[in-house]
Amino acid sequence: MNLDLADAVTIATAVRAQQVSATEVAIATLDRITARNSALNCFTTVTTETALADAAKIDRAIASGQDPGVLAGVPFAVKNLFDIAGITTLAGSKINAENPPASRDATAIAKLKQAGAILVGALNMDEYAYGFVTENAHYGATHNPHDTNRIAGGSSGGSAAAVAGGMVPLTLGSDTNGSIRVPAALCGVYGLKPTYGRLSRAGAFLFASSFDHIGTFTRSVRDVAIAFDVLQGWDSRDPVCTQRSPVETLHVTSLQPDNIDGLRIAIAEDYFRTGAEPEALAVVERVAQVLGATQYVTIPEAHRARAAAFIITACEGANLHLANLRSRLEDFDPATRDRFLAGAMIPASWYIQAQRFRRWFRDRVRAIFQHVDLILAPTTPCVAPFIGQQTIQLDGREILVRPHLGLFTQPLSFIGLPVLSVPIARSNGLPLGVQLIAAPYNEGKILQVAAMLEAEGVIAASVVD
Repeated sequence: MNLDLADAVTIATAVRAQQVSATEVAIATLDRITARNSALNCFTTVTTETALADAAKIDRAIASGQDPGVLAGVPFAVKNLFDIAGITTLAGSKINAENPPASRDATAIAKLKQAGAILVGALNMDEYAYGFVTENAHYGATHNPHDTNRIAGGSSGGSAAAVAGGMVPLTLGSDTNGSIRVPAALCGVYGLKPTYGRLSRAGAFLFASSFDHIGTFTRSVRDVAIAFDVLQGWDSRDPVCTQRSPVETLHVTSLQPDNIDGLRIAIAEDYFRTGAEPEALAVVERVAQVLGATQYVTIPEAHRARAAAFIITACEGANLHLANLRSRLEDFDPATRDRFLAGAMIPASWYIQAQRFRRWFRDRVRAIFQHVDLILAPTTPCVAPFIGQQTIQLDGREILVRPHLGLFTQPLSFIGLPVLSVPIARSNGLPLGVQLIAAPYNEGKILQVAAMLEAEGVIAASVVD
């Protein structure tokens, strides 16, 4: 079995059938990380000793006839804002490196381990998850496996590149304004941002609490489903998850292409069809053609939703770091520092008005989902820019790279919708993604459509062997 290209379900099936041991998988994974990470700069920490110890436990459980879990022996890694017991949680920062080690694993890590998955390390990110590029002044830039001169996207760039670079089949990231979907699209893998509050964020260092989601990067739709099943569930440590977490088991075997009959699928127009390179719009049309989607919908005032998202996240992020902004300004990544300072100076009345608009916008989008089940939109306006590139030309205008990679993701984060960025199979050129968007708690519909597109060969993870 080629572990470089195998998805999580394939690995777990082989381990459970004793075709390969969890220890062999762990050793092979650690060897790949050693060989490839220097070129990609995905990992900030590799947990070699605990990974081998946990793999040995899985092998002993199987030998004694115990159930090792549905993700038995599957190696995974996490964005370095998740608490890992015994390791300091960096959140991409120099300041946090001085904190004591975490006393326990984040809930999401604990759930994956309980299912038999093996944690192999922590991954690079934009400082405090504030960015779309993963060009970190403290820990370096993460490189795109498809062209190492280009960015992996952010802020979960290490998480996306580790999957696309064939080092691990499953990673965890976080998404505030597009930090899962943007790097998933630019690296050519699947990236799920579930409904706000559906997965516990306990033990994750948050950026903006009223926006933050956790989610996954994978190589297949069935991996998205199985990881989502494992990660769901009430958690007293996360008040948001306690209030908003109905459990819907998305059995992998139920993801059949013919199950999309009757789904009403539309294409987002107006805002979501401007300001993008032609190929970013072309992949949406390609998906729509395969699905037979001909209806267009307008998400009203999406440009204002994006502006309001900027205001709220800047305010909430700056407030979280206010003490360090006052006393340790020079220790921030300059790119992050300047935006936090700007956020600290936003008038309170702007924040209040943005929150009022948020409620209005949520109600208008919910009304759209009375008439459609799924909406298609581009994930990013362009392919991955070069590392260090400051501006891009879009729609005849020169604009900044860092804020505009989230052009099509921010309005959807704004109201916590579930979205899967799917990688489009392209015969040439760099990866691009399409967002499959649904009403809250409708991840199942998204994955049914994704399974159909995968079966038709329209979408597929672009893993670099």
